[in-house]
Amino acid sequence: MKKILIASLLMGAATVFSQGTKEETTVKFEEVYGYLSSSYVDEFDGAALTDAAIVAMLKELDPHSYLIPKSEVNQANDRINGSFVGVGIQFRIIEDTLTVVNTIEGGPSEKVGIQAGDKIVKVDDENIAGIGLQNSGVRERLLGEKNSLVVMGIKRKGEKEILDFNVKRDNIPLFSVASSYMVTEKTGYIKVTNFARTTPEELVRALGELKEEGMKNLILDLQGNGGGLLHVAKFMADEFLSDDKLIVYSEGRSQPKRTLIANDKDSRGRYYHSKEKGSFEKGKLVVLIDESSASASEIVSGSLQDWDRALIVGRRSFGKGLVQKPFKLSDGSEVRLTIARYYTPAGRFIQKPYDEGVDAYRDDYINRYNHGEMMHKDSIKLPDSLKFETLKLKRTVYGGGGIMPDIFVPLDTSEISDLYRSISRSGVLNTFCFSYVDDNRKKLVKMYPSFEVFRDEFKTDDAFMAEFWKAAAVVDVEFNEDDYAVSQKLITTLLKARIASNLFDSSKFYPIYNINENEIFIKGLEIIEGNAMSELGLDY
Repeated sequence: MKKILIASLLMGAATVFSQGTKEETTVKFEEVYGYLSSSYVDEFDGAALTDAAIVAMLKELDPHSYLIPKSEVNQANDRINGSFVGVGIQFRIIEDTLTVVNTIEGGPSEKVGIQAGDKIVKVDDENIAGIGLQNSGVRERLLGEKNSLVVMGIKRKGEKEILDFNVKRDNIPLFSVASSYMVTEKTGYIKVTNFARTTPEELVRALGELKEEGMKNLILDLQGNGGGLLHVAKFMADEFLSDDKLIVYSEGRSQPKRTLIANDKDSRGRYYHSKEKGSFEKGKLVVLIDESSASASEIVSGSLQDWDRALIVGRRSFGKGLVQKPFKLSDGSEVRLTIARYYTPAGRFIQKPYDEGVDAYRDDYINRYNHGEMMHKDSIKLPDSLKFETLKLKRTVYGGGGIMPDIFVPLDTSEISDLYRSISRSGVLNTFCFSYVDDNRKKLVKMYPSFEVFRDEFKTDDAFMAEFWKAAAVVDVEFNEDDYAVSQKLITTLLKARIASNLFDSSKFYPIYNINENEIFIKGLEIIEGNAMSELGLDY
């Protein structure tokens, strides 16, 4: 009954400012539940019914207010917090066996000697091989309280007996800076996948390392970054903007106007502040975005665009301009409610419309594709009312439905064939690359002692591809010569990039993939290494 009352209160709060008083709404909800309890034909799960009612209620408000069940709260918060408590492995379930892809550097598994390629067949004397183990089952067995002990039985190549490892669970970082490296002698690259509590420290470290290597220009890659914490977005923008520049402001019915300003030294009040000069306030800056860049990614790219600090390259971003706040419920679940709208420094509200309902809102991506927007900039129709000017150079920018890039890069589908689609659906590319590295690790390490040697010398030759097609046939991927001619560069690039990530670490995927297949990156590099930014007055 407690959850019913919670739902009633939420419903009352949602409707008290429209029709009906809080009391009337609460009574109405309780009346319906009472009739169900006394008269409904079958037994029913009241807790599940209440959750369904809350979900339906929030769906009527906006697409970003939602309920998180108790069982999913910790997992939902892990990504934002930037860490979780576990054993510190990257894993994959291969042939119904939990297999270690890599250990997390400095994590508990690495410390006790667990290695890539190890197969975990037992956890605390429970056999977990060949039982239909799912990812959720892995989390249940390997996550736990900090400093708690888990015994993992390992089957290792070259060892006849099962090896037992006593692993003490600990905090495991979830890195949001997925890759950083020097692309050329002058230009560095940083890929950020989300905005978590650990992102500021990771970003500053990456910037510092690249500057030590001679970085003068930076490509900041926010493609596919769905956002995260607002204050982290403020911090990131602040690293590139000089003093006293507005980064973002927000307003809501119950939220007073709130401004976030670069290098604001006032430590009092409700604002976020930085105490030091940004790490990269001078130098050419290009930000890469696409249709999956959202929320905090749009705050960063929007503020840098408005202040003419960076050139935005790619495709129109997702269009999320709403701010959420979590509220805990008494049963351990959480409701995340939209409390405000945010605006870029030039006053742009970039939230895409949602007045046609949540389902239509979620179909926006496929609608953009069907309307040709991904391939042709001219397919994007924006009224003059959405035009704004940048704050320094008075360039035209747009609000209402995402950040429009300064340089549009169409989606390239020329290498997509039925063969490539079959490979993607089957998952064979990832499983083959892992098995290939696992089977040949010693030989590969000897041949390619560093990533740079691998990058320059490894070839997807005929013998290698014969092995791949043999593995593909096992999962019913049928080779087609004409399709392969269309997709060869894409397929071989992905194979090489995945092998690099398995042989070295996951960050090594990007240096190989970007320069060969990431059309937005390639355009960004061309621009930052050329004269286009200087001609626009964006050469800091």
